[in-house]
Amino acid sequence: MDNNTNYTSGPEENLLGITDISKINEIEAEGIAKAEIRMFEIDILANITVDTILELHKAAFQVLYGWAGKWRKISVQAGQLQLPEPHRIPNLMYQFLDNLNYKINIVKSRQDHIDCIVFAHYQFVIIHPFNNGNGRLGRILMNLVALKLGYYPLDFYSRDGESRTVYINALKQADIGDFKELNNLVDNELRIL
Repeated sequence: MDNNTNYTSGPEENLLGITDISKINEIEAEGIAKAEIRMFEIDILANITVDTILELHKAAFQVLYGWAGKWRKISVQAGQLQLPEPHRIPNLMYQFLDNLNYKINIVKSRQDHIDCIVFAHYQFVIIHPFNNGNGRLGRILMNLVALKLGYYPLDFYSRDGESRTVYINALKQADIGDFKELNNLVDNELRIL
């Protein structure tokens, strides 16, 4: 995973023609806040659907980007990982959400909850369905799952400094199949509602 998990690192073509990266990040942060508010409005008893994901992404990025709420149509790479080709994304997202909803419905123990939350976040980020904002939306999805399982949202996305480095390193370990650090991060932050 790359380290750009909280913001856009360079000016990107946008609907408002803004080139000041700090202004872009400010507007994106406002959009993420809107998506987080929308997350709290979702029926936690209902299954998470493709429409849910598209709606949250659109809420987060529609002010700036025409691709908000639409699957990516470009090939991308994150670090050493070659991510799925664009034509595979719709099918991968349906499969992922079927698996996620199944896992949510069968969890029994705290460890099952942790595994489910980690699965939600990491698998979403690996599919990387959007042009940008995948990490941020992945954390919103992770928090939606936490809410569904009876926990407060986790606070990964506002981390700075050393704690941010720990989070990035946990994702990098997951990239090579070791989920221990990511599980520990989730375990340490889970608080029952």
